[in-house]
Amino acid sequence: MYEILIQLVDIGLVAFLLYRLLLLVRGTRAWRILIGVFAFLIVLFVADRLELHTLHWILDKATILGPVALVILFLPELRQAIEGFGKISPLGILELGAHEDHLQAKTIEEIVSAISELQEESVGALIVIEKAAKLDEIASNGVMLNAEVSGSLLGSIFYGENPLHDGAVIIRGDRVVAAACRLPLSDSTHLDTHVHMRHRAAVGISEATDVVVVVVSEERGTISVAQEGALMRLGSSNELRELLNRELRQMPASTPHVRKGRRAAKDLQELEAVKAPAEVKD
Repeated sequence: MYEILIQLVDIGLVAFLLYRLLLLVRGTRAWRILIGVFAFLIVLFVADRLELHTLHWILDKATILGPVALVILFLPELRQAIEGFGKISPLGILELGAHEDHLQAKTIEEIVSAISELQEESVGALIVIEKAAKLDEIASNGVMLNAEVSGSLLGSIFYGENPLHDGAVIIRGDRVVAAACRLPLSDSTHLDTHVHMRHRAAVGISEATDVVVVVVSEERGTISVAQEGALMRLGSSNELRELLNRELRQMPASTPHVRKGRRAAKDLQELEAVKAPAEVKD
């Protein structure tokens, strides 16, 4: 009986560690690296079965350096994992379900409202909205705010006299986690030579993690969105609203009225509550 209990504890600990590892790499470039490692192992297995001796010999020799290469590639994630294990409480161990931070319709409207105002005034802005991965390490190099998302807050952050304007804002769910955050710059040669630091930072963080990055150009007054290492210029704030609803709320933003059931009624009520103050005129 004692041996069975020990085996169950052993299996449970291994399952928990694997679960934490998957949560850690989900939505980051480490996830793509992990997929590449599995693909490498599959090719190695197939080469052995088909007796492709030369290919199998090359891949087999490459596996010798595999552990060292993985440590180098996963260094940021490993450091974050070790720090994360140090913060785990007994209650956190029991809460195995990942906490998802979903954006409400009101939050989308607040972001779009702020971006529209900043675009009209040609004020540069850089807003990173989390999806699967949490940007705790990026947020830690900025100024922690933990404030509710509002158009006035986002607008005030990016105006030039505010000391927090030089950097990125991190949004998680319906909260502004931090401002004045430094982002990694992209080294991609596919970007236009006229793209400046703010846009390169947007592409850089989108290459490394699963995020949606909204950029307002200070020089041109244009709105751009960076995702998965690609930079796309938008024609209007309505396009931004549709994109954010599609990517962050999994809904067809162009036709929200066709949604049925309680979720549709809730979305409509939230949108009407946001737009109502703007419709009242003196």
